[in-house]
Amino acid sequence: MKAILCLKYASAKALQVQEIPKPEPGAGSVLVKVRATAINDFDWSLIRGKPLLYRLLFGLRKPKTPIPGIEFSGTVEAIGTGVSSFSVGDAVYGDISGFGWGTFAEYCCVPEESILPMPDNMSFEEAAAIPHASMLALQGLLDVGGIKKGMKILINGAGGGVGAYGVQIAKIYEAEVTGVDAQSKLEGMRAIGYDQVLDYKKVDFTKNGQQYDLILDAKTNRAPKAYARALNPGGKYVTVGGSLSRLIQVVLANKLGRKEMYLLALKPNKGLEQISAWFAAGKIKPVIDGPYKLEEIPPMLQYFGEGKHQGKVIVSLPE
Repeated sequence: MKAILCLKYASAKALQVQEIPKPEPGAGSVLVKVRATAINDFDWSLIRGKPLLYRLLFGLRKPKTPIPGIEFSGTVEAIGTGVSSFSVGDAVYGDISGFGWGTFAEYCCVPEESILPMPDNMSFEEAAAIPHASMLALQGLLDVGGIKKGMKILINGAGGGVGAYGVQIAKIYEAEVTGVDAQSKLEGMRAIGYDQVLDYKKVDFTKNGQQYDLILDAKTNRAPKAYARALNPGGKYVTVGGSLSRLIQVVLANKLGRKEMYLLALKPNKGLEQISAWFAAGKIKPVIDGPYKLEEIPPMLQYFGEGKHQGKVIVSLPE
């Protein structure tokens, strides 16, 4: 099978497309023929081995798992012993980040508990775009943020996958939503429902005097005190990713006066059934950048890392 291999920490250009043996499912796992996969921050960090602290998890000198990728959709090709929830031919999808990597390939073996049946009305490309980013948005806004009807919300890094789902979820709760990102993404952000959009190069939302009930941050590139200025009394700040040093500061800050600061601890696939129900009802729609081919993953990873994408960067594999 073809797979994208990361054999050393380097740039996206160092990734290799190689033919390797197809894996076989062990006990409690299934072999999936990958039909679509998505690029995520985890992949960008893995290939570079940055921040350096992450190498304690990824491998000190080179990645322990040479095939990146955590999010996918596909069909069950074979099942290991003890698998009871799936059969050969089932369409499945999920975020396997709680168990490892390996979706940047034509086939991957995944634990039974890391995947869910794919809804009938969902394409493989749509399914691959949903599990990771939508769970960050859902858990950040609902589980931690406690979103309520009519809230005033700001999403930082609003033009990516988390922002695309975040604004749609917030609109289900009839919230007023402001999005912050690059000028090139603002038109697309308006199209998916943002009430106000801000070019981060022209407007610093932590200094413009506006305040919000809830901030969902996918960038985390400022100090906690700066974010606190942009919160109403009793407001909440929830980060789902960004600069490691800033994330640590958020954890240490915890609370600034009456303003609460949280780092989301993602629970992969928790709430995916709710997103699927909203999708079926026409309330949630993935924003897809692509789809691209497996061989295009190296340049698309660089494109992702430079923040040029809008929504989810999706790779489609032939049947």
